[in-house]
Amino acid sequence: MAGFGKFTHAVVRGIPTSLAKEALRTDQLDVVDLEKAQKEHEVYVDVLREKLGLQVIQLPADESLPDCVFVEDAAVVCGDTALITRPGAQSRRNETVAMKSALKEMDLNIVEMTDDNATLDGGDVLFTGLEFFVGLSKRTNQKGADILADAFKDYVVSTVPVLEGLHLKSFCSMGGPGLIIIGSSELAQKTLKIMQQMSDHRYDKLTVPDDIAANCIYMNLPDKGHVLLHCTPEEFPESSKAFEMLKDYILIPVSNMEKGKVDGALTCCSVLINKKAHV
Repeated sequence: MAGFGKFTHAVVRGIPTSLAKEALRTDQLDVVDLEKAQKEHEVYVDVLREKLGLQVIQLPADESLPDCVFVEDAAVVCGDTALITRPGAQSRRNETVAMKSALKEMDLNIVEMTDDNATLDGGDVLFTGLEFFVGLSKRTNQKGADILADAFKDYVVSTVPVLEGLHLKSFCSMGGPGLIIIGSSELAQKTLKIMQQMSDHRYDKLTVPDDIAANCIYMNLPDKGHVLLHCTPEEFPESSKAFEMLKDYILIPVSNMEKGKVDGALTCCSVLINKKAHV
């Protein structure tokens, strides 16, 4: 667990104008303000690069891929290995092309998901530093989880059902070593219980009132220590307040209001990598 949350690089991607009208979404009613979404994303990238000092690789937006800003679903990176996924939505499959190319350039060991029956979205993959939990959802199936287990043989991989919502990380994320941030809904709490029962490890939990607010980005960075990117008080006032109990953390609220209208969450918009320096 010593290296958990340590990152040096982030891969992100621009927002295409097609996001506003063509991105996949569960709620068709909310209108996306494209300009606001782009500004929101600029701030997000700026936090990673300027505030946190990560090296940011920014892939260009692709108008033919309205969801391409949500890079997390295209790859799962752990250590020196990158699993290029096979996203569950047909319209998103080509998002992996630019991601594979970027990760190859970083000299990571590339594993590709070539089974036409397998699907896996990175949003369904929770890595705790000790093991993987994979949500079986509308976008991720058992074959996808099996291929992930094969790619990361050093870790136990357990599957949990995601009966509502888009992804496993639509209602949970890691808040630090041994700490799971979880939404307060019955579904979220039930899923956490299943995860705890399956695991040989003990996890603490921090419950927040709003499920989507449980999606945070945790990092442990040199000169900064524990860092948590989380929802803003404007979006979720009660949940935002809950993070104040993490006393030794640098807490950074980051708005995700517009991208949230097309089911995006904070972890969705970056793939984080810990690249060890070659001596």
